[in-house]
Amino acid sequence: MKKLLATFIMILLTGILHEQITSACTNFLVTKGASANGSTMITYSADSHQLYGELYYWPARDYPQGSFLDVYEWDTHKYMGKIRQVAHTYSVVGNMNEHQLAIGETTYTGNESLIDTTGIIDYGSLSYITLQRAKNAREAIKVISDLVSEYGYASSGESFSIADPNEAWIFEIIGKGPGNKGAVWVARRIPDGYISGHANQARIQTFPLATGKKNSIAINSKDLKRISDTLVECIYASDVIELARTKKLFIGKDEEFSFSDTYAPITFEGARMCEIRVWSFFKSVNDEMNQYFNYVSGHDLTKRMPLWIKPNRKISNYDLMNFMRDHLEGTSLDMRKDIGAGSFGLPYRWRPVTWKVSGDPNAHEYCNERATSTQQTGFVFVAECRNWLPDPIGGIFWFGVDDAATTVFNPMYCGITEVPECFKVGNGDMLTYSPTSAFWIFNAVANFCYLRYDVMSPDALKIQKQLESRYLSETVNVDDAALKLFAGDEKSARKYLTNYSIKIAQNTFDQWKALSEYLLVKYIDGNIKKEKNGKFERNSWGNPVMPFQPGYSDEWKKSVIQETGNKLLVPTGSGH
Repeated sequence: MKKLLATFIMILLTGILHEQITSACTNFLVTKGASANGSTMITYSADSHQLYGELYYWPARDYPQGSFLDVYEWDTHKYMGKIRQVAHTYSVVGNMNEHQLAIGETTYTGNESLIDTTGIIDYGSLSYITLQRAKNAREAIKVISDLVSEYGYASSGESFSIADPNEAWIFEIIGKGPGNKGAVWVARRIPDGYISGHANQARIQTFPLATGKKNSIAINSKDLKRISDTLVECIYASDVIELARTKKLFIGKDEEFSFSDTYAPITFEGARMCEIRVWSFFKSVNDEMNQYFNYVSGHDLTKRMPLWIKPNRKISNYDLMNFMRDHLEGTSLDMRKDIGAGSFGLPYRWRPVTWKVSGDPNAHEYCNERATSTQQTGFVFVAECRNWLPDPIGGIFWFGVDDAATTVFNPMYCGITEVPECFKVGNGDMLTYSPTSAFWIFNAVANFCYLRYDVMSPDALKIQKQLESRYLSETVNVDDAALKLFAGDEKSARKYLTNYSIKIAQNTFDQWKALSEYLLVKYIDGNIKKEKNGKFERNSWGNPVMPFQPGYSDEWKKSVIQETGNKLLVPTGSGH
């Protein structure tokens, strides 16, 4: 305990850096048959220390023949080049378009020698351009294939979640190397009734080859028209195995080829900091997942998890919101339970992810856990695609900013034509505070809660649950009202949904601003003011009564005694 305490204090005070692992982002996928209401759903947390939380919006537009689109890299905003614009683009709200197509992503990097530095289309642009050009998941796969083939793929290895009201696909891609235009990739449809996930580790291993089978195709000019065939459940670049042989990454039989093991082999970091997030989701709905604990803890990399599993119960949209808030609670790696959590059970660890004790050339390397919910999050969503409703009403983009654990998921219908002010692009940025920005008010609450998480976070979670419960219950009536309007005039339905979504976002902002003020008053200076009947208690003179002063946990006190010896000891009989 003494050594652990010393290590914790040293990292806290000095910020010693070791090579930082940059893996971030988490996606979960739920098919119609696995969801509680028959919707298809995907989740995404956009985790980055530099990403500002805002809700993107592109209106539908028509373009004259010969138009071009300037492409800017999503991460850096660097200009990449021009591509041909299509005649018509669809409106996009966040990562969901007006036809209920939704796309999320996680970066797995993989073999970095395959990054094409001459490519134009980065992974972020690939997502948002595709959303403007495709109506469903199968069209999205074709659009992605066409874009990278014509303009080159500029990023490292990437996993995409692609969902529409009927299907969910996992799509994994990597480049061909500098100056080698295009990319190699594999896309697999998640079987109905199953769930999947990915979190910065390539997960597709072997896959059915297109050797006369009806359920698999290798993309080339002859097979493009077969993408829409519902019998097809696997689609891949025709040269995905050939490239691996050319690069001397694979020498076996074609049927033995594994995309992940070839282009992004599993490592300790890939299991412990990436796959463990998928495992924690899987184990919550399947009792057989404990057999993979040695794998996800990084101790046995030979027994990998399946790409998809069948849950033991139906999963709701609210379930998914809470799965995105996971800190490995209830496992032996529970982030609240070791000395790194401090005295107040903080389920977070500041970066770096891996570290050594400074000054010791023979020091071992250690890691911090990397759970699904993490502090450096720009935005997070649950995209819900419902095939029994018209597209502008059927798609709900449940959107929140900052840390999933303390955010609120707001229903942004995919048919809206305007974004709420508190979520708008340009309302503040990562270096510019805005008093009307949801990102900043949610960060204010979250960062305050990090100081005394065990006592402060319950106040935030109480309001969070109240708001989300209300919004979830309201969607039934909102759907019905919008559907009646839609029957007569689609524009009226879209206007109604826009007004509703804006109203909800503003209500959330107002409630969270009030919460930030309440927390400041209640917990100022390490005290906890007493409350009665929902109000702070006052004495007969109108002043606050003496607050609670709970101090530190006994476990922390014992650690301090062990570390400091008699330095802080109060002598017996001192009169204290």
